[in-house]
Amino acid sequence: MKRGAASDPNWYVLGWQTWLLGLEASRVIASRLARIASGGAQARRECELMVREKTEAGAELQQHLARLGPGMTAEAAMSATLKHYRRKVAANNRRLSR
Repeated sequence: MKRGAASDPNWYVLGWQTWLLGLEASRVIASRLARIASGGAQARRECELMVREKTEAGAELQQHLARLGPGMTAEAAMSATLKHYRRKVAANNRRLSR
């Protein structure tokens, strides 16, 4: 098969999406740290929510990848993982920016 064929993984796109996830996550981290640093009940709720969200997101991803099956390519697994976490990070970004 020729290099660059449609079936070749597009690692540049996946790399870009990974970079975007890191950038988006850094915004969430900064917002969460500011909220936690303020102290009080809101900070405590944010810490509890953060732990719960991470646990749930990991479990959801495992279930999703299991449904896709063992024949999944590395590209498909990475793409599904990035899509899953970028959706979660975007939701947190919206919530924390209110």
